Amino acid sequence: MELLHVVYKQYRWPFIMVMVLSLLSAVLGIGLIAFINRELIVSINSSLLVLPKFLGLLLLLMAVTLGAQLALTQLGHHFIYRLRGEFIKRILDTRVERIEQIGNAQLLAGLTSDVRNITLAFVRLPELIQGIILTIGCAAYLAWLSPKMMIITAVWVTITIIGGWLLVSRVYRHLATLRETEDRLYKDYQTVIDGRKELALNRDRARQIYETVYQEDAKSYRHHIVRADTFHLSAVNWSNIMMLGAIGLAFFMANSLGWADTGVAATYSLTLLFLRTPLLQAVGALPTLLSAQVAFNKLRAFKLTDYREEFSALPPSKNWQTLELRDVVFHYGDAGFAVGPINMTLKRGELVFLIGGNGSGKSTLAMLLTGLYQPVSGSILLDGEEIGLARLDEYRKLFSAVFTDVHLFDRLIGREGEAADPALVQQWLERLKMQDKLKLEGNKVLNLQLSKGQSKRLALLLATAEQRDILLLDEWAADQDPHFRRIFYRELLPWLQGMGKTVFAISHDDHYFIHADRLLEMREGQLSELTGTEREQATLDAVKRTDTAH
Repeated sequence: MELLHVVYKQYRWPFIMVMVLSLLSAVLGIGLIAFINRELIVSINSSLLVLPKFLGLLLLLMAVTLGAQLALTQLGHHFIYRLRGEFIKRILDTRVERIEQIGNAQLLAGLTSDVRNITLAFVRLPELIQGIILTIGCAAYLAWLSPKMMIITAVWVTITIIGGWLLVSRVYRHLATLRETEDRLYKDYQTVIDGRKELALNRDRARQIYETVYQEDAKSYRHHIVRADTFHLSAVNWSNIMMLGAIGLAFFMANSLGWADTGVAATYSLTLLFLRTPLLQAVGALPTLLSAQVAFNKLRAFKLTDYREEFSALPPSKNWQTLELRDVVFHYGDAGFAVGPINMTLKRGELVFLIGGNGSGKSTLAMLLTGLYQPVSGSILLDGEEIGLARLDEYRKLFSAVFTDVHLFDRLIGREGEAADPALVQQWLERLKMQDKLKLEGNKVLNLQLSKGQSKRLALLLATAEQRDILLLDEWAADQDPHFRRIFYRELLPWLQGMGKTVFAISHDDHYFIHADRLLEMREGQLSELTGTEREQATLDAVKRTDTAH
């Protein structure tokens, strides 16, 4: 399996040592059977020294087998720890538009369901490896006892394994379908949780989602999990009964056909009984390993950025003066909504407002400006110097942002990731009228359960505490009451400019356009600057004329 190949590449010597321990365990198991055959069946040794030797071999087998299993299990958990960490780091390093294409539900399913399935596989992996090694070792021992009986027994066990594999392959097919169904179920859960208020108001919609969306996916999941379990149990029972049949076959060949004496038949039976449990465990472990392969393939299908162990150290931000978007074009997919070509120059210390109708491309422009989206063509220039892909992280260091779909973090950090300046935090708490609303312990925010307007204020506090040069605000004032909206435009924005910040604000508050140094408008993916009479006449009604835009 490819999954095992990856483990071998990452942990080569520990993996080899585990295999050596497993091989030693198999050798000791076969040696114990050989001891029983020689001392207790064939020669019937009546010496009292036989018992201590037998118990010694038994304890040694127990210790080595347990050691091999524990070593492999520990190796597996180290791999899972590494896999989960690498997956998180790759998400952090992957382009934002790629993460948006994958979707939250699939990523959450990957981090929970897929990683869990891979973990379960490594818990069962020792059973599979022990079963394979013991089967090979026992086959060699049985061939030494009686080649003719071994050939027939091998054919019988081969039929057993092929039959079990055919049943297990059906398990794999259902598990693959099951994983896709699980993605849909995660989306259903997200719909029920995120839309809880709307669904509580409209019970017809709630019933429709429950009966026609969730129930269909849940029934599909139930169908495939039942089928997978049915074939799995069939494989286990098939292997169990066929191994019992092999014991009867051994006595038939020895006693009825005269191919061996009763002692050899007894040793054959004892060996097959000893092999029966590991072989059944190996067959039982196969579905979890197949499920892990499905999960591993699913994680690879996300096509995230290749893993890089460390976060790159970024140089300090330069004392820039102009930021330019030159002929920048972006579109969603091959035939999706297009923005551009955009030509825009932002000067240090400016207060710029961006207006436009819904779907005109304002948020897309914000993502391009901050370097979160990579343009299809065109370039970003800082003081006339082009910013290439290799310098995007350095470029993004200029920005702090409060997006419309704000996410609140519980740590207030400064310019280089250190704890935020307490004096600055206290100053902005007072300006935001949040000194009695937030509970802080050092730089940690203890209460994040806030109203929408208060959440936006906390997000602004988080952004200003970072002390970066450019502050992007996407409809920040939309959730504020009229009184605080006035404070934002007339007091907070001038304060930010006084601190040397460059502010790029997406806004529909026509009453406050006068406070902007410049007023830009997006319409159908095209950017223009409003000046003179156009700027004076810019009102909400004027903005609404773009509602027919994409």
